[in-house]
Amino acid sequence: MSGAKNADGTEARRRFKPYPSYKHSGVEWLGEIPAHWVPKRLKTIAAVQLSNVDKKSLDGQEPVRLCNYTDVYYHERITAVLDFMAATATPEQVRKFTLCESDVLITKDSESWTDIAVPAVVAEDLPGVLCGYHLAHIRPKRTYHGPFLARAFSAVGPRDQFQVAANGITRFGLGGDAIATGVFAIPPEPEQRAIAAFLDRETARIDVLVVKKERLINLLQERRAALVTRAVTKGLDANVPMKDSGVEWLGEIPAHWELKRLRHALSARPRNGISPPIGPVGNVPTFSTAAVNDGEVLIDENVKYTMLEQREAQPYIVAIGDIFLLRGSGSRKVVGRVGILKKEPPMGCIYPDILIRVRPSRLVTPWFLVNSLNSAAVRFQIELLAQTASGIWKISGEDVRNLVMAVPPHDEMLQIQGEVSRHVAKLDALAAKVCDAIERLKELRTALISAAVTGKIDVREEVA
Repeated sequence: MSGAKNADGTEARRRFKPYPSYKHSGVEWLGEIPAHWVPKRLKTIAAVQLSNVDKKSLDGQEPVRLCNYTDVYYHERITAVLDFMAATATPEQVRKFTLCESDVLITKDSESWTDIAVPAVVAEDLPGVLCGYHLAHIRPKRTYHGPFLARAFSAVGPRDQFQVAANGITRFGLGGDAIATGVFAIPPEPEQRAIAAFLDRETARIDVLVVKKERLINLLQERRAALVTRAVTKGLDANVPMKDSGVEWLGEIPAHWELKRLRHALSARPRNGISPPIGPVGNVPTFSTAAVNDGEVLIDENVKYTMLEQREAQPYIVAIGDIFLLRGSGSRKVVGRVGILKKEPPMGCIYPDILIRVRPSRLVTPWFLVNSLNSAAVRFQIELLAQTASGIWKISGEDVRNLVMAVPPHDEMLQIQGEVSRHVAKLDALAAKVCDAIERLKELRTALISAAVTGKIDVREEVA
């Protein structure tokens, strides 16, 4: 099931019947709508206002809680269980922006135009909770149903008109007029309620399936990590004689393996990257820490160009086979994240100061080194060594040199690499299939909403 196939509601139309008769809406992108529906601008069916309540707390103002951008972006329903931010507001702001049941909130500012007009419906009256900055507050008039309107905002077609209307290049914003003049296809109120109830039921079913499949992916990832950790610390033969490594967190290792500090497995001292000066865009490509993930370095979408003299950049130019370790992060669990560069980088690409480059000696293969660094045994050491300052956890190049790893004979190392790679490929292929199934379910969810709120399918008899 392709995205294009679902985008116009084809799959939904196969499952549900159309309305008995249609008429042209008079709106090109909306096309035909059921004969008894009416196209209406948002300002005729709801009051629209942009919030001016920021996150600051000022003396003399009333204490309130704010429903902010992330509350709306990550939740389709706004309820009292959410952890709203404490702030203050003027009496006028409290009067205008307090959230009531059936209010609709949408994102009006974002770094991406695709995140414009993301909706959420307020599921209950929330005294003392206000609509925060970067959001638009929409209150439907008496004969219009907020949950239906929120679903309409998320549908292909209605949502597109707002994304196209957003202005910006690096940051996008949607004005009040653009929101108020948006067009929706509106059925009678009882039908609005029926459609909303139907979509609540059907999307809940899809969401349960998505959660189950995401849980399966997590289990596959855990299985993958356990498989690799065992292979690089215990080997493949469960019956091989073992010996105490003398290291509590490592336990026993095969009797014929050696325990080595990482300095003996490296061809040179670990080297920090460079911090290019802040300034105009230059000609030296530099990849970001986001490129280092899941054992690989994926540079393609994580490059910026900086102004730097070529002679300064030369020692930091990267090559295929380079291994990079994240030496600093706001999270202790993320410090030490490691990856290997497998694809040809942009000409003259360099790496940033927050990364450490390590290059294996002949003692270990690059694969074995990367997976040893990613193993639970080495991750444990890194978290113990990491120090924090100003909220940033860091390890040094010397810390990396002193990490301890178990090293098998070279022939056995190659055997482990081949066997584990085959098993990992199978797990990754299965995970990819599950991810694909999740995407199809999400496409179906969007298509179902779009078809229902634009009248392409008749779901009135589907509501028990």
